[in-house]
Amino acid sequence: MNVPKTSAVIGSGTMGPGIAALLARYGSTVRLNDISEEALQRAETACTTASSVLNQLEIPTVPGGSVSYELDLATALTGADLVIEAVPEKLELKKSVLAQIEAAVGAEVIIATNTSGIPISDMAGAMSHPERFIGMHWSNPPHLIPMIEVIRGEQTTAEVEDALVGIVKAFGYEAVIEKEVPGFIENRVLYAIMRECLSLVEQGVATQEDLDTCVKWGIGYKLAVIGPMRLLDMAGLDIYESVSSYLNPDLSNESGISPLVTDLTKQNKLGMKTEDGIYPYGEGDVAAKRADILRGLVTVRKALSEITPV
Repeated sequence: MNVPKTSAVIGSGTMGPGIAALLARYGSTVRLNDISEEALQRAETACTTASSVLNQLEIPTVPGGSVSYELDLATALTGADLVIEAVPEKLELKKSVLAQIEAAVGAEVIIATNTSGIPISDMAGAMSHPERFIGMHWSNPPHLIPMIEVIRGEQTTAEVEDALVGIVKAFGYEAVIEKEVPGFIENRVLYAIMRECLSLVEQGVATQEDLDTCVKWGIGYKLAVIGPMRLLDMAGLDIYESVSSYLNPDLSNESGISPLVTDLTKQNKLGMKTEDGIYPYGEGDVAAKRADILRGLVTVRKALSEITPV
């Protein structure tokens, strides 16, 4: 399976520009759609940034790829072989957009959603052809993290799943095939880690700085090379069984939202987007920190691409 000749990415927010830039790099004619000129102007800047990152990764350019920025949804969808919906995480909004997409494309066109956790079957409930609808969850930033979760809904066909897996592999990414569960694999594991981390900071066990250091150089360093299932084998299942017997009952099982988070959101301290959150950010700090993170992700991906997966 090859990268689609023509792709439509509907929604130019956090994920759309990176997705579009990557598909274009691999030769697809990409039409990126949003509802305002301002959004598309931001998207064009973000696409340029994503393309420069792909240059740093030394990703070869396949001839014929391009990105255009379309206000008109019908224009964006014309001739598309693959449609990726990437609008905000609101079920009714996604259903509305999917209905418009279905009205404009043929029944054979694969429609994928980049939802980070809304059940695929819930989104497909009102679709005329739910059999060609599938989850395609990219990890942020999408042009840098070479893994995509592929999730079938209750009515998605195996043929559509196979086709999407082939597309993902065609641009060098790993396709993770999953059953449909709320949040999917990546966010379920991530949120379990976040819950314990927030609990430890709230209890005063460690500062946010020390907790980040522990996770980055302890857990994160290992898991970047050794997956958790392989790590269990490496550590020894008997050791895991022994430690789990006393540790698991003491881990956070909070079913609500961390007060540390809700207290900050009430004050509109939302993190980097408001320049204040769990960490404070002075003038210029956010841009500098984002640049540091980007450089780090590029460096780590280059290093990991040179080793055999464990």
